[in-house]
Amino acid sequence: MQLFTRNKKTGVQSFILNLLNNSRMKTESMIDGPRLERRVHLTIVVLVIPLEDKKPRVEKTFATVTKEFSSTGVGVVLSEPIGLDQVILGFRNQGEMTFIRAEARHLTPIGGGFFQLGLQMIEVVFPGKYPELRSAVL
Repeated sequence: MQLFTRNKKTGVQSFILNLLNNSRMKTESMIDGPRLERRVHLTIVVLVIPLEDKKPRVEKTFATVTKEFSSTGVGVVLSEPIGLDQVILGFRNQGEMTFIRAEARHLTPIGGGFFQLGLQMIEVVFPGKYPELRSAVL
């Protein structure tokens, strides 16, 4: 064992720290004006159910991941720039599905062919209002 061999872990840690610091700066430079509330970075799986003519289109449901949350908003990652004005989001929480109606606020490219869809969450939707939601599960 050589005493002065460079620790491989240190190189990895240095790269990750550099990547995180630079990514944060890029993200903050994309913001138009100051944000009024902080974001919490949290990646969880979510169902996106498009709303068309005020009806959920369960056959067009797809799963994706969240990027960040605020008190009434969420950013989800998309692999293509899908035009969604209103959606119902399905979250699995403590073994049960919770559905929330949300409205699109922005669609922003985040690199590598991915997009962030910023959504404002409006209201909790109970499956009794839309019986077809019972088939939408994670």
